[in-house]
Amino acid sequence: MQTTLKTELTIKGIGLHSGCDSTLIVRPALADSGIVFKRVDVADSPLIPATYNKVVDTRNCTCLGQNGVLVSTIEHLMAALSLSGIDNALIECNNQELPILDGSGKVFFEILQKAPQKVQDKPRKYLKVIKPVKFTDDKGNFVELAPNGGKNMHVKFDIEFPSRIVGHQTFEGEITPEIFASCIAPSRTFCEKYQIEYLQSLGLIKGGSLENAVVLDGESILNPEGFRVKNECVNHKVLDLLGDMFTSGYHILADITAFKSGHFHNNEVLKLLFADKANYEIVDKE
Repeated sequence: MQTTLKTELTIKGIGLHSGCDSTLIVRPALADSGIVFKRVDVADSPLIPATYNKVVDTRNCTCLGQNGVLVSTIEHLMAALSLSGIDNALIECNNQELPILDGSGKVFFEILQKAPQKVQDKPRKYLKVIKPVKFTDDKGNFVELAPNGGKNMHVKFDIEFPSRIVGHQTFEGEITPEIFASCIAPSRTFCEKYQIEYLQSLGLIKGGSLENAVVLDGESILNPEGFRVKNECVNHKVLDLLGDMFTSGYHILADITAFKSGHFHNNEVLKLLFADKANYEIVDKE
């Protein structure tokens, strides 16, 4: 059955790119309403469904928009909501950007796991992929959704970086709450040291620090604690993928294969998926 929260909860932090104080209030919502955002700092703010067709920007994060009102950096919270089994929630935010917290999905997931849930009177619906759908960019980077007989989502994700400290990393496995909690949720956003000046020149990462991002410098890592988990970089890309896939509005039953892809690819493959109803069916999971 579908679930929501029993009571509201509050999450506070700073925005990674804006550096502004950011407060979220996650409220219970009716069955079949899905995940919906609302800007409480904007007069007459529209309700913004967290769906792929409301994504207006995929540079550096996933950003939703409705009538010119934006909500950005939703992917880590969306992944945590998905793996916590929360289907319906109204999320009020006091500025454009969600809090980055520690740069991963760990804090979001832990807060949601502790929050009491309410079972609702409508069955949960799943999106079962029945025909392969693939989006490839002009560099050969891709993400593909393929049928798997209606089993839980399975992900194989490969990345390649020139630095040996990252190099070629692969994640492969079934996505379960246990795997999410141990390997995926703790994995932080990352960048190369040389990228910082460029991102700052664009007015970004004003709230970035070694407290909420992994910074790579050649063959070393600037964070004194090092990596949290094995293959943290590719695991973080899986975190982003899971958050973006939940903008389908459903828990997806498919095998997903990705190579050096990101938010843009994730959004484009969902557009292709929904462009033809022959690609999928909406089912009650057995």
